[in-house]
Amino acid sequence: MTLSPDALAARLKTGLLSFPVTAFAADLSFDEAGYRDHLAWLSQYDVAGLFAAGGTGEGFSLTTAEIDQVVRAAVSEVAGKVPVLAPATGGTATAIGQAQAAEAAGADGLLLLPPYLTEAGQDGLVEHVSAVCRSTNLGVIVYSRANAILDDVSVAKLADRNPNLVGFKDGVGNIEMMTRIYARIGDRLTYIGGLPTAETFALPLLQLGVSTYSSAIFNFVPEFALGFYRDVLAQDRDTVYRKLNDFVLPYLDIRDRQKGYAVSIVKAGLTAIGRPAGPVRPPLQDLTAAELAQLVALINKIG
Repeated sequence: MTLSPDALAARLKTGLLSFPVTAFAADLSFDEAGYRDHLAWLSQYDVAGLFAAGGTGEGFSLTTAEIDQVVRAAVSEVAGKVPVLAPATGGTATAIGQAQAAEAAGADGLLLLPPYLTEAGQDGLVEHVSAVCRSTNLGVIVYSRANAILDDVSVAKLADRNPNLVGFKDGVGNIEMMTRIYARIGDRLTYIGGLPTAETFALPLLQLGVSTYSSAIFNFVPEFALGFYRDVLAQDRDTVYRKLNDFVLPYLDIRDRQKGYAVSIVKAGLTAIGRPAGPVRPPLQDLTAAELAQLVALINKIG
């Protein structure tokens, strides 16, 4: 049964979130069986929400029909064990269509991603987000990043106008703006860390009301990711920084070698642990053999 917006918001606050990769076959078609297997594995762990066809899931490379197929597969496979959130992407009309399709598919909520290509002012972004919220009964999380960065005044307007806006996902890392948003709005919204490799920022953002984040590495080292999250919540600085030095920062060194590797390295991680999910779609590119070997060694280091 689909969660109400309030129930979704409450659930998301209880634990770690993640974006499952979308499995592709060698010909780059959607591998539904592989995707379902990956979801079945991830949903065994104590995670508070899974975002189907999101950033790490290469949602930007999927057609609208494929997004619907991915969301329906996720809802069917997870079967209520974990909330499934679907993407809404592109321009307002496209995002509304995807939002309504997600609701029909039985998703528990939406992640509203930035429109493609064009820039817009704050008033236009407020209307875009509001139009999508009005189009659905699902709880909506707005992703502030790239060409759709919302300021505190806009977030306050959106929270006031749209009861089903339940979350704000930060993909910018502007400490002053996050402070302004939390000071103005408080606990009306659930705040989610959404910077690439969110573990790097998790401890400082916790002080700004960002109580959870989406972990890409949960895809292939779920025990490590969950342990790291517990250490952040406990504010165990020594353990957090030890784990950053042992794994996260060396991982970033590989990730930062090419644009787009923030997604590619996650699929490489699955290959490294013997649970491959296929290649990435262009314009992304896969890690080189040497980089994959370095990643394998890094994963082996943490057991």
